[in-house]
Amino acid sequence: MTIERNKIYNSDCLTLMADMPGNLIDLTVTSPPYDSLRKYHGYSFDADAINKELYRVTKPGGIVVWVVGDQTINGSESGESFRQALKFKEEKFRLHDTMIYQKMGLGFTPKDKYYQSFEYMFVFSKGVPKTFNPIQVDRTGHKHGSVGCKSRGTQKKIKYDPTKKTRNANNIWLIANHSKNAAKDDLAYQHEAIFPEELAKNHILSWSNPGDLVFDPMAGSGTTGVQAVLNKRDFILCDCSAEYCDLMKKRLTLRLNETL
Repeated sequence: MTIERNKIYNSDCLTLMADMPGNLIDLTVTSPPYDSLRKYHGYSFDADAINKELYRVTKPGGIVVWVVGDQTINGSESGESFRQALKFKEEKFRLHDTMIYQKMGLGFTPKDKYYQSFEYMFVFSKGVPKTFNPIQVDRTGHKHGSVGCKSRGTQKKIKYDPTKKTRNANNIWLIANHSKNAAKDDLAYQHEAIFPEELAKNHILSWSNPGDLVFDPMAGSGTTGVQAVLNKRDFILCDCSAEYCDLMKKRLTLRLNETL
């Protein structure tokens, strides 16, 4: 089968990736179902097999952003997120960054612990990342004269430039995840585990360039594809559920009007 750009595939992602040539994808942004917290119409997934295929289809220097959390079972967190991260490393991916997606909204009230308000955003690279367009934030009030930072095992000094008004964002992103803040269209909320648009957008801008190919192997409501199109990237979306694939098509048709 010839894999086409800007297409939604109703397929198991392993089946689809088996038809992909190697070194095809510039960036993958996805959030897999984890433990039993997310129900996808009875579908399951094999994280270990998926990471092997992702390594094969990712271009040298390409990135996989894997957004995942853990379920608490009998008072103990599963740790599945860490296990998956280590399996990616075993498959020769570099763990380029361990980022945090901090949720603005709070869930249920825990009885014996603090509010669970974040998920991991593991950023894996196939070799040295070929693209990094850092999100910029206001640095007003950042007055110190120099800071030390480690780079490839060496210590460098970064001089403070008083004329520069922005700096690179940090790797903890506070993002709206509840109510009508996570997506701009009502269609998105037909999916039970919505992927915040800002999260997808920021990763797409950070790790790819216009014209690059962005992949989501478990695309759900299609947010990765929506943000790829709005930011002038191509996409391939895949999901086992025909219902979700129909939802993606409707969302993309609706949101494409934003680019006209």
